[in-house]
Amino acid sequence: MDIVQEIKSQILELQQAGKTDREIGERLGDPRALARAYLGDLITEKTTFSWGRVLALCAYYSLAGLSGLFVIQVLGICAPVFFLCGAVIPFAGAVKLVNELLHLHLPFAQYIGVAGVPNPVHAFLICIAVGVALCLLGYGCWRLLVGYVRSVSRVGRVLSR
Repeated sequence: MDIVQEIKSQILELQQAGKTDREIGERLGDPRALARAYLGDLITEKTTFSWGRVLALCAYYSLAGLSGLFVIQVLGICAPVFFLCGAVIPFAGAVKLVNELLHLHLPFAQYIGVAGVPNPVHAFLICIAVGVALCLLGYGCWRLLVGYVRSVSRVGRVLSR
């Protein structure tokens, strides 16, 4: 109730100062981040036992555990798969290009290509661009995974004090 009252008083003060609803929303920021900040303060401000603290700890670890079931697995699978595909696609384009230029007639090379692009040089360039994009996606997934694990660990260390 204290948190709700504090946010209401902040909104009322900003309204009295002539701020629009949009300006107030920008000032307060993302509602989820605001709620996490207040939840973190509630958990860490007191070191003595209280039922509010116990409930806040339970809520935090429940949310972290449930989100971890999804986030860690998805990002942990997507990052290496994107990296692998980002490496394989340009390699396959290079095989197709070499096959066409040297007339090697490799049996599997006829199946490598980009739909609607008969020129092997253009197809190779497209494969390189797609490979780079997939590697960047893999790197982004990896950074998200590392950031998620670090943030959950940081909050867990704060809570365990």
